[in-house]
Amino acid sequence: MKTFEYTVTDTMGLHARPAGMFVQEVRKYKSRITLSAKGRSTDGRKLMVIMGMGIKQGDRVTVCAEGPDEDAAIAAMENFFRENL
Repeated sequence: MKTFEYTVTDTMGLHARPAGMFVQEVRKYKSRITLSAKGRSTDGRKLMVIMGMGIKQGDRVTVCAEGPDEDAAIAAMENFFRENL
């Protein structure tokens, strides 16, 4: 299992558009990818749950990838967060 933590810097937080882009990125991988924040955790493929987490600027998120392509998946997730949030 691979993990990384990130503090959201985008002023709007993890709103609808980047959440949708995140889910699309997650779906490219076979590994199980989870997103955790504010004491909650969810499958990275569940858009509505991610949006419902209310992740705002300054919130700390943890992304975990576990599976056959976890190295590539976690690298892509880190890149996604740095470029979009």
